[in-house]
Amino acid sequence: MLQGKKILLGITGSIAAYKTASLVRLLIKAGAEVKVVMTESASEFVSPLTLSTLSKQEVLSKIADNNAWANHVMLGRWADIMLIAPLSCNTLSKMAAGNCDNLLMAVYLSATCPVVVAPAMDEDMWHHPSTKRNLLTIASYGNHIIPVNSGELASGLVGDGRMAESEELVEWLRNFFFKKESLKDKTVLITAGPTHEAIDPVRFIGNASSGKMGIALATELQNRGAKVHLVLGPSAEKVPPGIEVTRVESAQQMFDACVQKFDRVNWAIMSAAVADYRPMEKANQKIKKKEETLTIELVKNEDILKHLGTKKKNGQCLVGFALETNNEKLNALQKLQTKNADLIVLNSLNDAGAGFGVDSNKITIFDKRGGERTFETKSKKEVAADIVNTIIDYCNE
Repeated sequence: MLQGKKILLGITGSIAAYKTASLVRLLIKAGAEVKVVMTESASEFVSPLTLSTLSKQEVLSKIADNNAWANHVMLGRWADIMLIAPLSCNTLSKMAAGNCDNLLMAVYLSATCPVVVAPAMDEDMWHHPSTKRNLLTIASYGNHIIPVNSGELASGLVGDGRMAESEELVEWLRNFFFKKESLKDKTVLITAGPTHEAIDPVRFIGNASSGKMGIALATELQNRGAKVHLVLGPSAEKVPPGIEVTRVESAQQMFDACVQKFDRVNWAIMSAAVADYRPMEKANQKIKKKEETLTIELVKNEDILKHLGTKKKNGQCLVGFALETNNEKLNALQKLQTKNADLIVLNSLNDAGAGFGVDSNKITIFDKRGGERTFETKSKKEVAADIVNTIIDYCNE
């Protein structure tokens, strides 16, 4: 599964760097092409000469050396994936903040390929709140994180923080590339973000949705090989290249875009926070502040999820979202039934780390066969993977 794959290995200053010699050897044996970029401190733990000999490639650690320039932009475009192993606490902090003071960070910040990290640090550092925050932050950027192992550490302590073994890293990469092809026969429609319902040329009714959850879902599906159509309301979030995006403002525009595409998709995931109502009339000019009160008459918008539920064909899977503040489970199950959806993803504003604008979420997924799955608070990237895995399991039952 790694035959011909281009792996860019980033090595940072951790004692676990000594494992990268065996890692490079295993990657080459599996048929991959490997290039190595390392921080200067990493060379204190593993010899660049050793890595160069094993990879049959020059090992790079400086942006400029002996009048030669290391093209960090092209390195990030050359690779099919960038693996940073070991990831030290120091480099993790730089990745979270976007600091760029060495070649490895320059490559990371300009990489267009997927990035996966294998952390390595002492137990107390691993469990420090700043480390957890930084891991959540880099996960929100779209990076993959390979869990640490528990065992004997360089400090002599026994606990969490050991970098995954070389064999585990190679197996993770094999699974990643296999997963990248797993949904290549699927076409998926996703909605994301808020809608803005115009009151006048400068004012609107809307909500605080950022679109992060829907874009994370679109990214996860694309990473698994699916063809993704994203209908995106007003959002400043970046959408990865390769995802077909239809940008809309109002609920009616989102409705029209979804109806137009629904017949040609296998799955439809309605994660957008669509306004339930819109002003009956939009003023042509800015409304001036004259009276003490202002009355705006609202009319109900078309229910996109419910409409698609009436049009759903055999073989199509329809997924809705329910953001609730009270009677969460009851309301989600009612929505599942009345909208003829296959699955409903529930999140509650009462849960810490869930809701609009944040990089994490906490969900429960209900399906129409009576299934219920509850997940802990995770980054939205990890939540997206949980949702996609649940859809796959449901469709395969």
